This record gives sequence, structure tokens and C-alpha cells, in this order.
Amino acid sequence: MKVFVTYAIPEKGIELLKEKFDVDVYTGEKFLTKSELIERAKYAEAIITQLRDPIDREFISSLQKAKIIANYAVGYNNIDVQAASERRIYVTNTPGVLTEATADIAFALILSVARRIVESDKFVREGKFIGWKPKLFLGYDLYGKTLGIVGMGRIGQAVARRALGFGMKIVYYNRKRLPEEIEKEYNAQYVDLDTLIKFSDYISIHTPLTNETYHLINAERIAKMKPNAILINTARGPVVDEKALYEALRERRIAGAGFDVYENEPQLTPGLEKLDNVVLLPHIGSATYETRDKMSEMVAINVIQALEGKTPQNIVPEQKEIF
Repeated sequence: MKVFVTYAIPEKGIELLKEKFDVDVYTGEKFLTKSELIERAKYAEAIITQLRDPIDREFISSLQKAKIIANYAVGYNNIDVQAASERRIYVTNTPGVLTEATADIAFALILSVARRIVESDKFVREGKFIGWKPKLFLGYDLYGKTLGIVGMGRIGQAVARRALGFGMKIVYYNRKRLPEEIEKEYNAQYVDLDTLIKFSDYISIHTPLTNETYHLINAERIAKMKPNAILINTARGPVVDEKALYEALRERRIAGAGFDVYENEPQLTPGLEKLDNVVLLPHIGSATYETRDKMSEMVAINVIQALEGKTPQNIVPEQKEIF
């Protein structure tokens, strides 16, 4: 049986697959086009995909033998799950494994924007540092400030745990309120989204991308943010109206922002790269050796289970009633 991998992943998972199957790994630097993906995947029993791959109805309809589409990511908004389900093709992801790494990058962005780390580093490298000055690169405290967490799932809670160590106050908005014991664990207060937006000094987004969360942070909500507020997005780019956020940042209506994901990834909203009150990362939330190895292993296990006639352990929620 053939497994097609749309872009090279860490060897740990590939080695597991090669013990059992014929594995075709695309090793080029440029991403395959949609037509190239269709041609390479047509006769594969399993396809390991990346978040950027357009796994739409057309692609799925072209598959002749597929039993599973295994996304090498926790998100899977790039896949038409309904189309796959109609063909009885499993769709899996890699949940849980990247929680701590993504929470680390969210907090790294909070610190980087608040304390102007990237600006300061560039300033020193350019030879502009001539000595300590009282007003040089003034930033914002974290201690005693309010962190608003939008989406209090695994990653949101991991960010809250880190915030406690910095003496921050935590408010959160979630589709469903958490049990009281979990709120007590993080000393977190549940509020509606507009209240969170209005009173938070830092806002960190950790929601999936759905029809309901598209542009959840829109121009109207951005206008309600504090002038010293900092927005962090390590979830999905389209959750934020990036153009509206850019205008607020450009006009200094809010203090700053940190991005690891983008609305039209990998393209940026024009002008965003020129602002000095933002930190821009190339979608590296899960980019640690340990996490990416675990993701590789998990995606391989999902494929092995499917091709051996078992239900994969990480089928997406939409398919749990079907399979």
C-alpha cells in the first residue's frame, strides 16, 4: 500500500511507515501545486497533508484508493471533512501534542511585544547603543496586568498557567464556561468577549477557525481595545480581521501585536512588515524538535491504524459519529 507525504516531515514517523508501506515523500523546497498534489496522491491509500494543502472536494474526488487523509497539524480547516466523510475517508489531526510548545510561543510573543525585544535587538546590532538612557525602549509590565484569553482549551489553559507565574490577572472567553474547579485552578474569571476586549491589557487568541470565529476580532472589537493593549494571535489567521488590526496598529490606537499566523498566509497585509510595534513569526508555534517528532509519530500511527483496518485514534470530531 502507498502512503504519499505532501511535504517532508521528521524522520521518526517516516521510518515507522516505511516498515509497513511504500512511502512517497515529496522532498522539494517549493510547495506542490494543487494539480501536482492530485497527480501524486491519486492512487495512494493514505495521504499525509500539511495545513497549507488545499484538500478540497475536487482533490478528494480525484482519490482512487484513499482510506485516510492525515493532517500533520492540530488544525484541519484546509480539509473538506464533509467531502471526505462522503467517501468514507478518515480525516485525522495531531491534537494535544503541541500544547506546551504553542503556549510557549504565545508567551514569547507577549514578552517580545511588551518589552520591545526585536526592536532592541536590531538597535544594538546596528551599533546604535551608546549607553543606558532613562527612556530607551520603554515597554509595558506584565505583573499585575490583565490577560484576556480567547479560547480556553488546552493551549489557552497552558498560557494561563504561564501567566500565573508572572502575577497576571486572567479573564477568559470560551464557547462554554469551564467547570468551577478549573476556573479556580487558574484564578480565571469568565466574561463575555466584549468585556474581555474592553478590559484586557493583553489578549491572546486560542480558538479554532470556524464559521463562527471568522473575523471574531473585527474592526468594531479592535476599536474597543485599550490604547495600551497588545493582541497576540497563535491560533488561526482569519480569526482576526488583519486589515482592521493593521490600521489600528499603524495609527497607534493600540500598543502592539504579535503574530504567528496570518489571514492570507503566507502573505501579509501590505505595510504590516514595516511597523515597529509588531512581532512577526513564520508559523513556528509547534516548532521544537520534541514536538515535531511527536507530531510525526502521531500522524504515522494514525495512518498505520487506518490501513490495518482500525479506526485511527485521532479522527476529527466531525467524524466520530460516522466511524
